[in-house]
Amino acid sequence: MRTAKRGLDFWGLIAWIVFALFAIFLVYPIAGLLREAFISDGAFTMDAFQKFFGKVYYYSTIGHSFRIAAWVMLLCLLLGIPFAYFYTFYELKGRKFLYVMCLLCTMSAPFIGAYAWILLMGNNGLITNLLKSVGIQGFSIYGFGGIVLVQVLKLFPLIVIYMNGAFRDIDNSLLEAAESMNCKGVKRFFNVIMTLTMPTILAGALLVFMRSFADFGTPLLIGRGYLTFPVLIYNEYLGENGTDYHFAAAVSVIAVIVTGVFFLIQKYATSKFKFTMNALNKVQMKKATGVKGVLMNLYCYVLVLVSMLPQLYIIYMSFRKYNNSILLEGYSMVNYQKALRQNLVRATRNTMIISFATLAIIIVIAVIIAYLVVRRGGILANTIDTISMLPYIMPGSVIGIALVIVFSKKPFSIAGTLAIMIIALSIRRLPFTSRSATAAMMKINQSVEEAALSLGASKAKTFVRITVPMMSSGIISGAVLSWVSIITEVSSGVILYNNRTITLTMGTYVAINNGVYGVAAAYATITTILTIICLAVYLRFTKLEDVKL
Repeated sequence: MRTAKRGLDFWGLIAWIVFALFAIFLVYPIAGLLREAFISDGAFTMDAFQKFFGKVYYYSTIGHSFRIAAWVMLLCLLLGIPFAYFYTFYELKGRKFLYVMCLLCTMSAPFIGAYAWILLMGNNGLITNLLKSVGIQGFSIYGFGGIVLVQVLKLFPLIVIYMNGAFRDIDNSLLEAAESMNCKGVKRFFNVIMTLTMPTILAGALLVFMRSFADFGTPLLIGRGYLTFPVLIYNEYLGENGTDYHFAAAVSVIAVIVTGVFFLIQKYATSKFKFTMNALNKVQMKKATGVKGVLMNLYCYVLVLVSMLPQLYIIYMSFRKYNNSILLEGYSMVNYQKALRQNLVRATRNTMIISFATLAIIIVIAVIIAYLVVRRGGILANTIDTISMLPYIMPGSVIGIALVIVFSKKPFSIAGTLAIMIIALSIRRLPFTSRSATAAMMKINQSVEEAALSLGASKAKTFVRITVPMMSSGIISGAVLSWVSIITEVSSGVILYNNRTITLTMGTYVAINNGVYGVAAAYATITTILTIICLAVYLRFTKLEDVKL
């Protein structure tokens, strides 16, 4: 009887409404994707899967994407962990500046970095020409090596940011105890520090792997024949011979299975390092002096400056004169004028509408999920939480195709509208804020809410006036990071956009494809300015060094 009453109260009703939204906008599209993959002409068939695994051209893309993601993950760990260690344990020069730059490096669309590296190290790039002038054959930015380089410089800051939080959680007493047992230096780092932070290392590795595996723009621009899985999905969905939903859906299902398997492996590995740790005695930073201090500072600053180089160069190139793809002498605002005559205003307006509408939806649903999971519990709440995390292991192009398949027909014919863009981004970026909101909710003592209820406040009023304000730091942290990923989204947007729903990132993508590089630089610069504004908001409302997994 108690369960029945609970199901009819305020939060029970809210839970069922949220569940219905997920059923319509996530479960239903996934079901439609599965149906499209396995059903053809009304009959069950595996022909699309046979076609995929019957040609090296198709199934080799799994190996290509996995190889790229594995190398990117490994190199990001190798670069990011030492950076975070130096930053956390030593007083580096301008350490706040380093941290801000790390945040800014990761807050841009990956393909914009790829485009910038083409300008720098392409066949006629700045660095390429400089090296040629002194008789040195430069490194080619195209192919496997270029993709890995661009993604590593884009994603290693994620490891730095999250490992910084993990290192700060280590109790200094443990390190002192290790030293008293003659476990010092490199031995202490690997045997104690790395072991204590292994859950975060594995979680960060998963995040980088997923982001790399699902990246669409970078391999599309600089792959040059090195075909990856997301690009294959895009090519088959928008092939030269027309749209092939059946085969694109089958490839999408394979993508979900591959990423899902890796996710389960990571979860299993993480379960082997289950422990709690409170830093009652915080780590004391040491002076970075002598040769060792110089090398530490040099390592961190060189890495950050190289990572920032593409964004700075794009801003510079947006003021150079271009005749389509031909670079001319001199500087002007002509690229911005051309962008204004095309779709810059519309793209900016659409970006702001989509991002703020998406963010509002994400915040509301994330806060509700956090409350249901932490305070209510039960099968329904845990089911909602599990379903909401599905997009975490799904490439954006897969979500885009799933939505097009089911929402291009009646009664939900919304394909080609801003609504479907908002739905796709809400689904795709919800896990960022929901995890952050849940973590913040777990820190709130339930007695505070009980006190408000005992004074006569309703459940809804207690939630809005007491609970949500106490969660504000976690909500803002997750929401701002979600907003950045929203305005730089490419993989699902390229499936869903049209001329009426074009955004800044898609405008950049279209301009690059059309060879109008100056206009592309202008679009990319406006996007960068928006991310900087976003970062300023993030730093204003959150503690600078409190970014954690």
